[in-house]
Amino acid sequence: MKSDSENPILLPNDTTTFDDPIMKRTINWEAKDVYNPSAVVREGKVYLLYRAEDTLKVVDGTSRLGLAVSEDGIHFKRQTKPVFYPDNDFMKKYEYPGGTEDPRLVETEDGKYILTYTAYDGKTARLCVASSADLQTWKKEGLAFKDPKNEMLWSKSGAIITKQVGERFVATKINGKYWMYWGDTNLFLASSDNLIDWTILEDETGKPKPIVKPRDDNFDSWLVESGPAAFIKEDGIFLIYNSANKGFQNKSKDTKNAYRAGQVLFDKNDPTKVIDRSKTFFFEPDKPYEFTGQVNNVVFVEGLVNFKKKWYLYYGTADSKIAVAVCEK
Repeated sequence: MKSDSENPILLPNDTTTFDDPIMKRTINWEAKDVYNPSAVVREGKVYLLYRAEDTLKVVDGTSRLGLAVSEDGIHFKRQTKPVFYPDNDFMKKYEYPGGTEDPRLVETEDGKYILTYTAYDGKTARLCVASSADLQTWKKEGLAFKDPKNEMLWSKSGAIITKQVGERFVATKINGKYWMYWGDTNLFLASSDNLIDWTILEDETGKPKPIVKPRDDNFDSWLVESGPAAFIKEDGIFLIYNSANKGFQNKSKDTKNAYRAGQVLFDKNDPTKVIDRSKTFFFEPDKPYEFTGQVNNVVFVEGLVNFKKKWYLYYGTADSKIAVAVCEK
């Protein structure tokens, strides 16, 4: 259930400033929009890593990642400076001017954190990886797909397969490899030995092999895109995915055309094998703050935690604000 009395839980803020190292000026880094958060539970609190855009209109606003913390999963105290952003480093050519977008977090066995995110140079989106011991200080690990043939490949939305350990979601190997669902057209798959360097599963032509495709005449007829980290349940690998229908692609203003969320279940021993998929969406825009914003009629799910025996689903609303839905089961 969406927390109507509290939502949206995070709004743009035009009072927080940041000394940008590339532009060499002070900017209001989260004044335009905040959305598409990831979340983890750490030391009894929920940490929300979220995308924020400035108002400078460079590629419609440069994106950076902010961090907010909550003791109840609903009310967050945000830090005043971004914790992850484009800088004068080896990733600048990929991250600027568009920025660092759409984070997804998982934990490692030894308590560190792996971040997958989108670097956007204004033309091409590229899936990238970073690591941290504390969610505050990050090491950029570079492109997820380091094979030179993939340097110009449009890639986004990396959801790594995990296992639930109490309130932690820990990256776990299947058949000796880590696995990650990715993509914002079809769902593709990649594998890794170390969570840093990823190899794309390809078809016989050498192109990324679709694992889950859009379905005609359904809520996901235009695109499917990874949601939060996948995790292993008794009956398989569970993944929430984002989707849109063809009416949304055609920019129809009918509210029947929207970004919605579905669910898919894979064989726990074979991440390529779909064993069940929701026939309809379980989550859709139905609130004023989801209908209107930077992109209308959007709920976009990227954060899921199990906190104090409840499930908290964090999502972007109309690419403008952040909200939460809570489930007891």
